[in-house]
Order: sequence, then C-alpha cells, then structure tokens
Amino acid sequence: MSTVGQAQGTGELRIAVLGVGMMGAFHAEALSSRIRGARVTVVSDFFDALAEEIATRIGARVESDPIAAIRAEDVDAVLIATPGKAHDEQVNACLDARIPVLCEKPLTTDIASSRAIVEKESRLDRPLVQVGFMRRFDPEYVALKKLITDGGLGNPLVVHCTHRNLAVPESFNSEFMIRDSVVHEVDVSRFLLDEEIISVQVIKGVATGAAPAGVSDPMIVVFETASGRIVTDEIYVRTGVGYEVRTEVVGERGSATIGLDQNLVVKSGDGRWGGAVTPGFVERFGVAYDIELQRWVDAARRGTIDGPGAWDGYAAVAVCEAGVEAVRTGQKVAVDLGPSVTAGVATAGITAPDLEAAT
Repeated sequence: MSTVGQAQGTGELRIAVLGVGMMGAFHAEALSSRIRGARVTVVSDFFDALAEEIATRIGARVESDPIAAIRAEDVDAVLIATPGKAHDEQVNACLDARIPVLCEKPLTTDIASSRAIVEKESRLDRPLVQVGFMRRFDPEYVALKKLITDGGLGNPLVVHCTHRNLAVPESFNSEFMIRDSVVHEVDVSRFLLDEEIISVQVIKGVATGAAPAGVSDPMIVVFETASGRIVTDEIYVRTGVGYEVRTEVVGERGSATIGLDQNLVVKSGDGRWGGAVTPGFVERFGVAYDIELQRWVDAARRGTIDGPGAWDGYAAVAVCEAGVEAVRTGQKVAVDLGPSVTAGVATAGITAPDLEAAT
C-alpha cells in the first residue's frame, strides 16, 4: 500500500472514484468539500466526458482505465460507484493492490464471486473491503441498534420495514426491486438483530397502475432469521409521493419506530397532522452518507475499514438472490451462506457515529 499523501506530503488520503453517475458524483463532491483528511486525485468513468466534468470541478485528473486508476501512484484508497457488473474485477484489483476500498452495493452480482472476495480478503492481515450500506451510520438506526443492544425493548421479536420511492425507471422490475431496494432492509435486519437471514418469501398483491405490465409493485417481503425472528418489508417504488423509509422493532417489552421525523410534523395553528415526505434518498440519508465517508476515510488512513465488510456484502447478495428466486417461484426460499470465514481479518464494527463528520 502506498504511503498516504506521500507524493504531496499532505497526509491526506488520496482517493480514486470509479464511476461518477449520480451516486459517484455525490461521493466525489462530498469527499472534496465536506470530508476531512481526504482528496479525490483520480476520477474514472466509462463516459470520459462525464469524468472530465467532475474532475475539473473538484481538481482531480481523469484515468479512463479503472484498473489503472486503482494501481496509480497517487491513489491510497478507492471508492467504487460503477455498475454492479464491474465490481468483481475492481474490488479484486483493490485487494491485489492492498488498498482499502468502499464499494457501493452490490459487492458483486452473484454469490460465487462475492464469496470468493470474502475468502481472498480472509488471507490478508486486515480487512480492506467495505460495502456502502450507509443506513448503519444513520443516527436514528444507530440509536435503535443501541436501544436493542442495551435491552431497552427486551428480546426483539418482529421487525417491520417500509421502503417507498417516488418513482423509478420503467426497467426497474420486480427482481431489481429486490436487488437494489430490498437489499438495504436485508442489511438493516442483520445489523439490528445480529443474526443471519435463513429464508425469504415474497407476497405479491394488486400492482399499482404505475407499474409496467408484469411488474409486482408493491410487494411484501418476509425474512426469517436464524433464531426464528420475522422481518417484514413493504417495498413500493412507484408511490408518486416521495421517499419513505421506516423501521419498527417490536420486542417483549415495547416497540420503537424510526423514520417518522423526516416524514411527519405537527402542523401548528389548526391542530391537524401534516408535513412533507422527503423527495429522495439524499435528503433522507445525506447525514448518514457523510458520516459513512468520514469514518471510512479515517480508517483508510490507517490502512483498513470501519463499517460493513465483505461478509456483509456477500450475505446481502445471497439473501437477495434467494429473494429473486422467491419472486420467480412464489415459494419460500432458503438462504445457504455456507461455512463462516473467520481467518486472518477482524470484522469492523459500527459504534456511535462521529456527528462532526456531518458538519
């Protein structure tokens, strides 16, 4: 691994951002303006004109070949926001270069290649792969996790999730709803309950008129965990209203719900309930993204990660593939993660977030 900031003597983490579509551009701007101790030095994208535009704006250079960007002398760490099909090669190149990488979900697009990354990383002396499940850094999710861990709800029994979008492209079919949206509830469930998901069932009902023919939207997705807990997730991505993400945990001694403050306020004057639904994921999780990036940068400067790792990415891919099979067959589908990988690396955890990272 290169010495952080060696070429400039700044001590800053020099980052290559691969893929500067909506998510990658958002991260590049954040790293260049709001995150301490980091500088984007290289930008790479399939569309060179887009890469040039972002690079010019943030003072970086363009490298057309993403693998060359990973191996560049002026790169200490990599943020991957390319399409999922490119992740396998790019994450493996980061492992070969022994540099930390933050990879937006999915880790890869199939179970075998994700498992191979877990096993490859396990042969190293430290974790290098972090997956972009930003909800683990959201202050509300962190508080809910602490409440559960501290026993404030007693034994958690059921988790209810709601995931709604204003609108999505017509190509966003039922299977993609599982892989691109439900995947967040997969990770949230594992994070909150500290156990694996062992089966997935999908219940289809009447579809909204906004859905293309053959697309089931909304759907109810049901997870069963290793201890027998149940998680429900309403996924509805064409509401025409806004972006709503809520989570309720029901325990033996009470329940707790998050996601309400962004969506509902008391309207003064006439005593009625009212408010506005957030329009998109950036408005809802902007703070979480900044905390995630700051924590990753701080850890990457030490040569490692601080957040959901390769195993978490692999588990999410495996559960989502079972979910896709459940969509296709209408059956309850088992999730088989195989033997755990516990070799040379320690799993990086999430503790209370550094709220200054969001300023």
